Amino acid sequence: MTYKLIAAMRVPDHSTIAEFRRRHERALGELFTEVLALCDEAGLVEVGVISIDGMKIRANASRGANRSYEKLVADILKEAEETDRWEDGLFGDDRGDEPPEHLRTAEGRRAAFKAAKERLAQKAGREAEPEVERIELDRERVAAGRGRRAWQRSAHKELMRRRELDAKPIARSRAERLLETLHRLEENRLVEIQANAAYEAWHAARRAGGVPGQKLGMPPKPVKPPPEPEGVMNKTDPDSRMMRTQGQPTVQGYNAQAAVTRGQIIVAAEIAVESPDFGHLEPTVRAALRELENAGVTQRPETVLADAGYWHTRQMENIVSGRNPGARPARRRATRRR
Repeated sequence: MTYKLIAAMRVPDHSTIAEFRRRHERALGELFTEVLALCDEAGLVEVGVISIDGMKIRANASRGANRSYEKLVADILKEAEETDRWEDGLFGDDRGDEPPEHLRTAEGRRAAFKAAKERLAQKAGREAEPEVERIELDRERVAAGRGRRAWQRSAHKELMRRRELDAKPIARSRAERLLETLHRLEENRLVEIQANAAYEAWHAARRAGGVPGQKLGMPPKPVKPPPEPEGVMNKTDPDSRMMRTQGQPTVQGYNAQAAVTRGQIIVAAEIAVESPDFGHLEPTVRAALRELENAGVTQRPETVLADAGYWHTRQMENIVSGRNPGARPARRRATRRR
């Protein structure tokens, strides 16, 4: 009720709230740390044992707004056709429900799509074709994962990190949202091509500088990238993903991760777009250690509780051995809770 009084009963638009959060993201993070420090001063923070779990949070987007590359192309052509129809006003002797003459062949559709894409980009003040700055990977760390998929996953994670750092409000214009969604799918494909080339170059260098007598196996077969980007992207909220939980309905949203103490004090909160909890244990523990240090809490966790979905052998070894960046050497016991 207090907030209604301050706002004079006016309801702020959702984009206003989102812009406020984006503009003051750093200050909100610092406020979280200050509250944690205040809780520690009051004797509420006891971190000998911390528990980690995730929860699916719905995005302000519908599952029906997910689009494949092919569907996005059709939507952009439809958008351009409706604009042309509004501008021209007439179809001549045609019925009006058949495709225009220039869209009745594959070549015509490709040319029309390119032209429509350029018009949308011009209106949005951006380039029609996405450009992705080359992603440099830590070869030693990625190579430890072995296999092409490890390189692709690492490159995609770096792309998502860059998007997070360069986050912008979602455009109000439907045409701009379509273009942004299309660009993201195209960027995914470009990054996958970069990762494949980096993996093959690393493998070739390894074979060229190998130890005499060491068996390196057959060189990897070159991978031909798909002609069009694969997967789907949500045109209302491109950052959100389809979240699946066994026994629960699928939701369009995010996987929120939290680390809490035995006294239910939240010491870290992270957000992820991967539906499984697998792979999120070490990042959440690292975030908890960082927040505790920033808040001036000297105690460090000795036991980490998480359910079986988090079990990741390498991450467990890193946590137990104290190889987490920023972690102080401490006795840790990994507990697998079923």
